[in-house]
Amino acid sequence: QLKLVESGGALVQPGGSLRLSCVVSGGRVNEYAIGWFRQAPGKEREGLTFFWYEDGSSYTRMDVMGRFSLSRDLAKNTVFLQMNNMRPEDTAVYYCAAEPFVSYKGGEHSMYEKDFTSWGQGTQVTVAS
Repeated sequence: QLKLVESGGALVQPGGSLRLSCVVSGGRVNEYAIGWFRQAPGKEREGLTFFWYEDGSSYTRMDVMGRFSLSRDLAKNTVFLQMNNMRPEDTAVYYCAAEPFVSYKGGEHSMYEKDFTSWGQGTQVTVAS
């Protein structure tokens, strides 16, 4: 059974940076469509960025592109989310999510909750001065 454990959430000032980590156990990172969602208070969970193919091809939503970047360390079986120039509206609980490539039914240019069946517990990110 796949297990995802996020870490790195914190209080950060506007304009600051943060890197979140998602350590994966029970499976290899390069066998999964895997990435990051977030959920702000009172809002729907939204997909941010994910690896949609084993070669490392990825998707990032337009409104965070240029500030957020996705990476992975296959040796550590870990996926990262680097967030720069952060804004108060980035405040949310950030979740790592994964689905085996063999069963992934979503697209490569969008992310929906329904297409991912393994989830971490989330990590809180707060952007405030």
